[in-house]
Amino acid sequence: MEIWINPACSKCRSALTLLDAEGADYTVRRYLEDVPSQGEIREVLERLGLEPWDITRTGEAAAGELGLKEWPRDAGSRERWIAALAEHPRLIQRPIITAEDGTAVVARSEEAVRDALSRRTPDA
Repeated sequence: MEIWINPACSKCRSALTLLDAEGADYTVRRYLEDVPSQGEIREVLERLGLEPWDITRTGEAAAGELGLKEWPRDAGSRERWIAALAEHPRLIQRPIITAEDGTAVVARSEEAVRDALSRRTPDA
């Protein structure tokens, strides 16, 4: 299990606190420092079952500078969105937990973190 976080984010800190309380085995990725590649973003989107605009923080200054709110949200624009997320990682919604079963969740609530925890594989 990996969690993409921004340490300054209260939702990220809450998710880490809950993972620790539940004794979860996880790796922290500070995605603003260890920026995901376009391929990694595609993989996480597939695991989430979402499109790039679904995990984009459109209220960020960079989103305004890029004019993201006016960008088309269609298959033809998907790669443009992914490139923007890789170039401006602050636009990526957080935290994102990649679960052990191959799925992922945007873990902005306790329920979402618990959902990711429920997807752990039992110890052999």
